[in-house]
Amino acid sequence: MTGDWLAASTDRVVAWARDQKPSAGERRVLAIEGRSGSGKTTLATAVAERLGAPLIQMDHLYAGWDGLGRGVEVLHEWVLAPLTAGERAVWRRWDWAAHHYAEEHPVPDGEWLVVEGVGAGGALLRTYLSGLVWVESPTTVRKRRALARDGETYAPHWRRWAAHEDAFYAAEQVREHAGLIIENEEPGDTACVSG
Repeated sequence: MTGDWLAASTDRVVAWARDQKPSAGERRVLAIEGRSGSGKTTLATAVAERLGAPLIQMDHLYAGWDGLGRGVEVLHEWVLAPLTAGERAVWRRWDWAAHHYAEEHPVPDGEWLVVEGVGAGGALLRTYLSGLVWVESPTTVRKRRALARDGETYAPHWRRWAAHEDAFYAAEQVREHAGLIIENEEPGDTACVSG
């Protein structure tokens, strides 16, 4: 991903997000979704920094390689429902080596919360979201990026995780509910922003 793509996409998302209303109590929650390797983590990190927002990554909530659905549930139970009720929100990180939820992480106070990852824009969560951004990339580019990022750790799980993504997106229609779509093509290509 080029620096130009990241800067332009961050500007576009932040400008769009600032027009959204609070959705979880007084908090504006922005979900950044897309398939593995699409660039959503890079974009979400930049957007959260620009907004001065805490960032929760779904990778920390999934209950293992088959735990996408559980990750969505715990984001709802531990974070979004409590914030909406005006209560303290605390999430626990999934320990991928030990195969259980580990230490607690309180969600800091603030006007914004950015949530990033597959599942962040699921139907269970949408009423809590001020805005939903979808990051789109071609499969071959996504796979190359994901394997370059995570290497041998991820390689044996690529198809398994892609099957979970396929099932989730077929059922949840996340891209279709996005208020903003960011195109992220191969580095060096022209990247588009639409929405």
